[in-house]
Amino acid sequence: MYDFFDQTFDMPNHISTQEVSDSLSRPAQIGVSVAAFSAWFFGGMQILLTNLGMRAASLDLMGRQGMLDFAVFTDLNRRAGELVGSELAQLNAWNAVASQWYAWFQCAFLFGAAVGGYLFGKLGDRYGRTKMLGISILWFAGFTGLAWFAQSPHQLLFLRFLACLGIGGAWPNGVALVSEVWPNKFRPALASAIGMAGNLGIFAMSSMAAIHAVTPDSWRWVMLVNTVPALIGLGVLLFLPESPAWKKQSSQQTGMQSESSPSVFKGEHLRCVFIGIGLATIPLIGGWGSANWMMPWADEIGSQIGKEDLKAHIGMARSLTSIVGSFFAGMLAVWMGRRRMYFFISLGALVTAQYAFWMTVPGDFSFLVGVAFLGLFNGFYFGWLPFFLPELFPTSIRSTGIGVSFNFGRILTALTIFATGALMTAFEGDYARIGRITSLIFLFGMILVSFAPDTSRRNMMH
Repeated sequence: MYDFFDQTFDMPNHISTQEVSDSLSRPAQIGVSVAAFSAWFFGGMQILLTNLGMRAASLDLMGRQGMLDFAVFTDLNRRAGELVGSELAQLNAWNAVASQWYAWFQCAFLFGAAVGGYLFGKLGDRYGRTKMLGISILWFAGFTGLAWFAQSPHQLLFLRFLACLGIGGAWPNGVALVSEVWPNKFRPALASAIGMAGNLGIFAMSSMAAIHAVTPDSWRWVMLVNTVPALIGLGVLLFLPESPAWKKQSSQQTGMQSESSPSVFKGEHLRCVFIGIGLATIPLIGGWGSANWMMPWADEIGSQIGKEDLKAHIGMARSLTSIVGSFFAGMLAVWMGRRRMYFFISLGALVTAQYAFWMTVPGDFSFLVGVAFLGLFNGFYFGWLPFFLPELFPTSIRSTGIGVSFNFGRILTALTIFATGALMTAFEGDYARIGRITSLIFLFGMILVSFAPDTSRRNMMH
């Protein structure tokens, strides 16, 4: 039935078949893996910081700027089930504005990460993966710390955009670095580990929020917690070795004219980069533009029924199963085939999302089950991507190619969130109706993967 997934076309490959002679020692390989794992662990914490804390931050900062009367809002929210007339209209209006700010903060994350992924990815190809990985980590930790001082939604939005430049840059450089310093036989497990790292970060942030609730009165602490990776970034710059494959490629290009330098947007690489963007965009839109709306939905319902920690438990359920999914993703991709696995991930995510948004509501056990299964498929996606995307590109443009593929998908996702904001108005804040529409994106993933190349024979250390 799926034989068409096994068809191949010639991959562009400008990498020499000669072995890289100066491979890293085993301790150095482990150090590289720990650094990349740590970078994306804290990247996962940044993702949940956006999903978990930005609505609460919006309400607090809106109150400070006179956009709402926070005392009145709190009272109305507590009596939401019995409100009628002008009081209900006022509560709905304030919630709509808070939801719009939440959407803007999501877009700041996505646009910032997209721009940062391209810029730091290109710099990683030019100046080294290790340098740009360390600088990226220091960048997002520093600007996250500065967000503690924000006094308006506009200030926080600007600082979050700047921080997310570094988040976007950490992923392609970390993934490229790991893919180049280990033999192929280790790559499925390592790709799964990087995917799992982000989900472990999400779970860690959710667990902290379950212990210490993130509310409009108490959200700044999450900014301080997320300055910790600055120590990791400093350690990367001081102690981590560079990729031998990158050093060899860089020395071969010394003296070349800039116009002859390889580019992901030229000739034979262009098809691969478009495929990479498409395959990365599907889970990004499915997550940010669909499943992530479960968090503010749970936040809104939780505050009305007196369960302020409901959103944290939703985050924990989703991240726990994501950890499981990402752990097995690389190994399943080898066993099932890369493209066949992506097809079944998309099918499972589509069925689960439609069930969750049609048949459940926050607070129900069935809602938690739906969230958990969506988390599982999310983990499969983000364990699969760091395994597959590096195989699409040669060493000379690998960081750029990975960054463009993964992070340009975030631009398309941000545009989807803008559209979702319009749907929020059109559907009068009905999260379920929005989720039913946006989760149809998984159907396109089932189709798109049939156009992906067979990358299984590429040796990443060559």
